[in-house]
Amino acid sequence: QVRLVEYGGGSVQPGDSLTLTCMTTGFTFSRYDLGWFRQAPGKSREFVGFISRRNITVYATSDVSDRFIVARDNARSTVTLQMANLKTEDTATYYCTARDAGASSWDHWGQGTSVSVSS
Repeated sequence: QVRLVEYGGGSVQPGDSLTLTCMTTGFTFSRYDLGWFRQAPGKSREFVGFISRRNITVYATSDVSDRFIVARDNARSTVTLQMANLKTEDTATYYCTARDAGASSWDHWGQGTSVSVSS
């Protein structure tokens, strides 16, 4: 059974850093692309970034790529989202997701972890 579990969310102040981790089980991790999405209150879920099975990273915007890093650990079957210089607009529930090689859609999702950035 495929399972993705995020943790590491919390309440921080603007300018702080936070690292989210997604633990996964139930699939061949090294074959999958791993991604992060987020959903702010009252808004639609949006893409943040992903790392391919070949360690190529793609980010939604330059603002995200300037402050966030997606990394994977194939030995531990985990993917992380390192976030620096957090802004109030980064407040959202962050979701980990996975898709098999060649898939066009994200097949598997975690339950999300909440990040709140406020002064």
